Amino acid sequence: MNENLEKLYNLREEAQLGGGEDRIRKQHEKGKFTARERINMLLDEGSFDESDMFVTHRSSDFGLEQQKFLGDGVITGFGKINGKLVAVFSQDFTVFGGSLSEAHAEKICKIMDSAMKLGIPIIGLNDSGGARIQEGVVSLGGYADIFLRNTLASGVVPQISAILGPSAGGAVYSPAITDFIFMARNSSYMFVTGPNVVKTVTHEEVSFEDLGGADTHASKSGVAHFAMDNEVEVFEGIRKLMSFIPQNWKDKPQDKFFDFSQNYSVPELNEIIPDNPNKPYDMKKVIKLLVDDGEFFEVHKQYAENILVGFSRIGGMSIGIIANQPAVLAGVLDINSSKKAARFVRFCDAFNIPLLVLEDVPGFLPGTEQEWNGIISNGAKLLFAFSEATVPKITVITRKAYGGAYDVMNSKHIRGDFNFAWPTSEIAVMGPKGAVEIIFNKEIKNSENPEARTEELIEEYRKKFANPFIAAERGYVDDVIVPSETRVRLINAFQTLKTKVDENPKKKHSNIPL
Repeated sequence: MNENLEKLYNLREEAQLGGGEDRIRKQHEKGKFTARERINMLLDEGSFDESDMFVTHRSSDFGLEQQKFLGDGVITGFGKINGKLVAVFSQDFTVFGGSLSEAHAEKICKIMDSAMKLGIPIIGLNDSGGARIQEGVVSLGGYADIFLRNTLASGVVPQISAILGPSAGGAVYSPAITDFIFMARNSSYMFVTGPNVVKTVTHEEVSFEDLGGADTHASKSGVAHFAMDNEVEVFEGIRKLMSFIPQNWKDKPQDKFFDFSQNYSVPELNEIIPDNPNKPYDMKKVIKLLVDDGEFFEVHKQYAENILVGFSRIGGMSIGIIANQPAVLAGVLDINSSKKAARFVRFCDAFNIPLLVLEDVPGFLPGTEQEWNGIISNGAKLLFAFSEATVPKITVITRKAYGGAYDVMNSKHIRGDFNFAWPTSEIAVMGPKGAVEIIFNKEIKNSENPEARTEELIEEYRKKFANPFIAAERGYVDDVIVPSETRVRLINAFQTLKTKVDENPKKKHSNIPL
């Protein structure tokens, strides 16, 4: 017995060293943590239970039988974040550069299968050189096994990816299927083909960072939802995100204690909309005045900044927020903002997170670039996402709600539960100037002073149509509210909607306009 125990202790000690002290030192010299250090920083202290510590590869080609490391380059197991159970895998770059082998893939698949049965989130810490070349097609098959599980787990349990080193070729597709991607600046990158291949094929010279670094994917491609300065911030971000989301699709986000006896009035909101309807303001200020403790955990902060998405709480309830941002492109909807918001809406709906929409949108962005690149089908994605969503949905129109964008932004017509409007809102087919120039085109041309007549007609149109009261008369908005009352109305509305039940027609699955 003592001999076997000693053997076990020795094997555990060997497994803790991964690829060895020299490789661990090199990992630290790059400013990166080891796979085990990352797990310990991410999870609640002392909560990690490792599985498959003693797994090794089974390959004998190219001398691999002489190089075996316990765990085979990935650490898997279960632990807790904020007291909630999660499944986690962490690739170990000190073992074969974190490359994926058959055994490596089997460990990841095993933990993912368990997570789906248990109904717990899956968190992947990615740091890999890609497929293990010495294993050939077997390693490629391992990637496909993981991709399948990512797809099957989608909408069943939350999936979160942290890119903490290289992720290239086929390795990028697993994170791409997951719900959220975190990247660390200057130490992580993602691309299908690297700078050398790009140079050979297209003759473009580009650095690793510019091609696939954290800021590139957070601002240009939208692949990354979060770009953090370092790994520590990545782990803090994941823990923060986990506080807003549930364990699985049957679960609901956990409420926080909330003092319902406090004063909800926010007088500052009465002054936040400029008198000039064309003057911008910062919707983030509105959000922070409406939500609990002014806390807004923004997602996709650097991408498509004309729309804001992220998590917050109102009355202690976790909610997802989608808000037009008048301070960027006047809050107009375009291809990127539509895709960004649609993806976020679908995540929230999949995991029972109520939605708050703050609307100030002048319409869709015109132009050949938008039309030729598919603004129609991309704008339809957001319309589809809101229409399909069955979670509680509340809209507040703060100012403009023009044209098709009015319909798209969770209007009453697509099952908005409570739709409120501020007195400053303008709900119309288009802005007063454009409408007048179309309706009264001949009258303006034939008048003695076209400019003066145009201004008169604009003012008439604004009084008659560019206000919320006609929509309120028809029940398209449930109430026109004083801005300072908005927080109390939202708290009460979300509490009312706690027992909401709605269903879509039975089907295999919908066909969203991808």
